[in-house]
Amino acid sequence: MDAFFAAIEERENSSLCGLPIVVGADPRDGKGRGVVSTANYKAREYGIHSALPISKAWRLSEAARKSGQSPATFLPVRMERYAEVSTHVMETLRRFIFLVEQASIDEAYFDLSSCESYTFAEEICRKIKAAIREEERLTASVGIGPNKLIAKIASGMHKPDGLTVVREADAAVFLAPLPVRTIPGIGPKTEAELTKIGVKTIKDMRRFSLEELRAMFGKRGLDFHDKMHGRDETPVEENYETKSIGEQETFEQDTGDSQFLVGRLQALCQDVMHRVAAEGFTHFHRAVLTVRFADFETHSRSHTLASPICDPKVLEEEATKLFVPFLDQRENPHGKLIRLLGVRVEKLERFGVHAQAPLIESG
Repeated sequence: MDAFFAAIEERENSSLCGLPIVVGADPRDGKGRGVVSTANYKAREYGIHSALPISKAWRLSEAARKSGQSPATFLPVRMERYAEVSTHVMETLRRFIFLVEQASIDEAYFDLSSCESYTFAEEICRKIKAAIREEERLTASVGIGPNKLIAKIASGMHKPDGLTVVREADAAVFLAPLPVRTIPGIGPKTEAELTKIGVKTIKDMRRFSLEELRAMFGKRGLDFHDKMHGRDETPVEENYETKSIGEQETFEQDTGDSQFLVGRLQALCQDVMHRVAAEGFTHFHRAVLTVRFADFETHSRSHTLASPICDPKVLEEEATKLFVPFLDQRENPHGKLIRLLGVRVEKLERFGVHAQAPLIESG
């Protein structure tokens, strides 16, 4: 889906049409401490994008305003509403396709191998895009390829409202000029290492043999070698176990106030359980806590339950037990103030059966 959260907000408030929209934390006139969840394409022209600190997004918006452009409209996240719309979109997909793997709230893979031709596959995808546009008044971008890797990369090539087809014979040429960061698993740190040796594109990276990549990156090098040549054997799977839904909060001020922190932790647990219900899940099997200190040192702790649970109170209890050691010497020996708390549930189930994961790609 294209800029999914922001597109829903624009759809449901006609006064926002054509304006730059940022969905995320409250910017508080540049003093906010959260991040951008989604920015629409007009806001992206200002340099605003997902995961950008909300304070920086506000400054970019102000710079645009001072140059005579429209400032961004900042809106809070309404996850329950987005999850509801996501359900409708996935239902639309399943009217056309038998095998759909939802990757996140706004992204899915689907298997069109039965079409036996790229031409027929493209025809079906155009029908899917038209149905989503007509029923939801939203746009989606689609990539068609010989495997999940190529299809995913292709889906991002001509946003918004794009449809990109990459046949198997063209995959190597398609990948060659793309930045190395396009390869899943290559993040900023690995990209910086490669830049130092003159590697900026996938074509540049192909000059290294399998053994050279293994020597540089260990087992990851083997994976990079396959992906830079467009190889991916990962199947499209309707059901698999790894799932998670989480919420986090960056506080206005770093704090060590235990009463405040436990209160916010409980509120996060409630928000998570609202999303669990909104996305059609009934049970979770693992609770995960994230704590970020004022110096950005970040820790995660988890607990797997003996059996799947659906009680919000249990999540609060488990999260609190995981958190309490961060209030004393056990996990916080230097008495650091806390900047962020996060709560996540994993191994989600629907009606007692392991549910398919929500498939997400940044819109």
